[in-house]
Amino acid sequence: MRNRFALLILIMTLAAQSHAAETIGRQVTSVNVSGNPNIATEYILNVVDTKPGTFLSRDVILSDIEAVYNQGFFSFVDADFSDEGGGVSVTFTVQENPVIDSITFKGNTLYTSEQLMKEVFSQEGTVFNRQFFRNDLDRIQEKYHKDGYVMARVSDVQIQGGNIYVTILEPRVNDVLIQGNTKTKTYVIRRELKLKQGDIFNVTKFRHELGKLQGLGYFEDVNVAFDVPEDDDSTVDLILTVKEKRTASVGLNLGYGTESGISGGLTYTDTNLWGRGMNFEVGFNAGSEATYWATLSSPYMDADTYAWRVGARYRTYDERYYYRQGKRQFDFDEKTLSLFAGVGKKFSNEDWSWFLTLRREDAEYSNLQRAIPGYIDDLTPWDGVNQTVELQLMWDKRDEYSPYPKGFVWDTNLEQAVKVLGGEYDYLKYWTQARLYLPLNGVLEGLADVGGMWTAENPLLLAARVRVGSSTADELPAFARYSLGGMNTLRGYNSRSFEGSNFYMGNFELRVPIASSVSLVGFYDIGNADAKMDWSNSHDDYGLGVRVKTPFGNLRVDYAKGEDENRTYFGFGEMF
Repeated sequence: MRNRFALLILIMTLAAQSHAAETIGRQVTSVNVSGNPNIATEYILNVVDTKPGTFLSRDVILSDIEAVYNQGFFSFVDADFSDEGGGVSVTFTVQENPVIDSITFKGNTLYTSEQLMKEVFSQEGTVFNRQFFRNDLDRIQEKYHKDGYVMARVSDVQIQGGNIYVTILEPRVNDVLIQGNTKTKTYVIRRELKLKQGDIFNVTKFRHELGKLQGLGYFEDVNVAFDVPEDDDSTVDLILTVKEKRTASVGLNLGYGTESGISGGLTYTDTNLWGRGMNFEVGFNAGSEATYWATLSSPYMDADTYAWRVGARYRTYDERYYYRQGKRQFDFDEKTLSLFAGVGKKFSNEDWSWFLTLRREDAEYSNLQRAIPGYIDDLTPWDGVNQTVELQLMWDKRDEYSPYPKGFVWDTNLEQAVKVLGGEYDYLKYWTQARLYLPLNGVLEGLADVGGMWTAENPLLLAARVRVGSSTADELPAFARYSLGGMNTLRGYNSRSFEGSNFYMGNFELRVPIASSVSLVGFYDIGNADAKMDWSNSHDDYGLGVRVKTPFGNLRVDYAKGEDENRTYFGFGEMF
């Protein structure tokens, strides 16, 4: 295109020199245009500097010819001169581009031709303009790039009379090559990459898939390179190089709780057992609340892969406080042994999944002491063996490519206690939960100047959780009751402050980023658990929290004000 334009300029230059040789320096009496049936003369002359009353200049004429040509409507531009009234008349001769009869797109699969035409200002029935159409093609390419298809491009444009043919190249993944892994099985890495052979490459989705792969904790580093075959620019090979790290660790912990006193213990964990993406953990905590546990799970699931988990936990708790509707009744000793095994899978629509868990719990309550006057003992009569089958159904519409929680997730659970499997109880519990994560940047846009504090990657976020449950039994066994109170339910109350066979709860948080790694959280919790669903007897709390991103996870500090006291909690991760 550049060579053709240079040749055209050269021809025009020679022509102009030949025609103007004898007229240079003479006064211009008129300026006209010929050969423009569609483009207005005034529009064309608006860009030329040769005007009636000026003196003819070779450099100005050449500049005017180039300016008219650069308007984009013409395939040829020249200047002719003739004597007129003692001066010279200048006529710019143009040849218009053809009128557009049609614009046809080829190779586009991501967007329909109608969608692409919305980016095109050039329309049928108008004179083709090179500059306008170049901008049209830029907007089409920008549409692809904005949506993450950065390798897509306009590969060819053919103009045949008034018919324009635009070819779009949408490179597809030819192969995904994985290297550097010596322990982790290749299939464990590959299943995290939703971008498969034959898919159109999308950098946004792929970047988040790499982030999820890095988030598994198996690798120190994950790098990607691209290779385009010399004989086929419609495909691209992805070369993924990982650098593995140790996934097994030994943890030592020491803590103090107002109820449990001093405690400490050891934990051995491997988050990538045998390189198969399985989690294994065994450990113990000693103290007035002593716990021993072992779990093994394979958490990954999709429409073809089952997730599963098995485990056991034994706990002894000496002189534990027992609360009834928020009031401390007495102290007791507790021993529980829990065994569980579960399996789950996603449906063909992977927004939906199910998980089935078989659980056996043997609880023993004893040594009731320090009872208050008029206390009610609805705890110790309920020890024994409980055998349950729990089914969870989940609908997850969160954006899996978002760097923060965004969207909606709903789950419902059915837990059936059965005697035929060796249990002593027979009841059905059922509860449902909805969680919403809504970025508010767009709502506040134009209303407040936040100075870039809240970005698309780290927005002001409203998080809400609503949970409600009931059962077929008027009174559930103590270990099976719904329980509220503590850092993960009602933050302004002791754990297990409210218990019953029915419950409802709402948690609402406004998460406000104040730096790239620090956020403030304002929260409000409300709910109740009781023998009956009494919506009028709610308990609530409110408070402030701080979240700090650390290499070990999201550090969480919450200060909550309840009905009778204020409580402070420290932990890792969000509440929900």
